[in-house]
Amino acid sequence: MSPVQKYAIGAGAAVLLSLIFFQFSWITLLVILGVVAAPVVGYLMLDPSQRERLKRARRRGIGH
Repeated sequence: MSPVQKYAIGAGAAVLLSLIFFQFSWITLLVILGVVAAPVVGYLMLDPSQRERLKRARRRGIGH
């Protein structure tokens, strides 16, 4: 199982648990935003050279 799949499963579990325990409250909304927005914001904070290095590492990781 790839690290991305593990992250997706964990994020889905966190969202489902917050929906079960908090029934569409502000806490659930914050959990969903944190799960979705945190990686995007982290990626956007990288310099262009760091983004390119990350892209190269991903390509190497998938066999190209």
